[in-house]
Amino acid sequence: MSRIYDALRRMELERRAPGAAEPDPTHPVEFLQGVVPEPADLRNVRSVEVDASIDSRLVALADPQCLGAEKFRALATRLENLRNQRELKSLQVTSSVANEGKTLVSTNLAVTFAQNSGSKVLLVEGDLHRPALGSLLGLTELQGISQWWSGRDLEIPNYIYRVNQMPLWFLPAGSRCDQPSSILQSARFAEALLRLLGTFDWIIVDSTPLLPFADANLWSRLLDGMLLVIREGVASVKALKKGLEAIDNPSLVGVVLNDASEIDHPHYNEQYSSLQKQAKGQS
Repeated sequence: MSRIYDALRRMELERRAPGAAEPDPTHPVEFLQGVVPEPADLRNVRSVEVDASIDSRLVALADPQCLGAEKFRALATRLENLRNQRELKSLQVTSSVANEGKTLVSTNLAVTFAQNSGSKVLLVEGDLHRPALGSLLGLTELQGISQWWSGRDLEIPNYIYRVNQMPLWFLPAGSRCDQPSSILQSARFAEALLRLLGTFDWIIVDSTPLLPFADANLWSRLLDGMLLVIREGVASVKALKKGLEAIDNPSLVGVVLNDASEIDHPHYNEQYSSLQKQAKGQS
């Protein structure tokens, strides 16, 4: 929770009168004294059903025995091992530019965590400019963050939905937002996220790309780590460097190379199927 705490502390310092003495960093500032990180109440959240087809590329749901699903299990295992070494509970999945597959990676990773480790996982549609995650899941009509922000009267769990009765929950973006920075830089959103961190084992955020918006930088100030998706042949090295330079304090935990061409997929599937048959014959 260190990044959330730092964000709230920074907000408190910014609202102090000019020239006021900076508080002792060992003591909680006044603003933080009102923040109680109690778990969010999920008892009344609504359930939704996602019917994933092979064509959707949601392999963790549609074809859990395929090579792609195995790759996501390996990625989830590495991230679980990594957080034994450092604080890592919330993860931003981003890319340098659009169309690199960050939304697919976010969703498959969240499903993998929920299915294989039994973790309570929250998948957040964090691209408030151009929400795409709801379309991928077939859940385009759900209200979400933008309605929570404009309503001002309901708790954020009212906009969270449980997926397929798995330990997986979805917080959609809702309608497009013209100025997401006003939400992501607000104390109200930081407080809500702090409560969600006390509720879930993993929070996976499908954020905007690093370019051209500033949202990815704002998300990075709130979340523990960043997973960068790079699609072969899409982003230039120049764009990648420029995007990373736009992040104040990046906490990069890994890179996912999407659509890589060095793996012989049919050959792998034949070997994998053969090994499964051998295992069954020996059991």
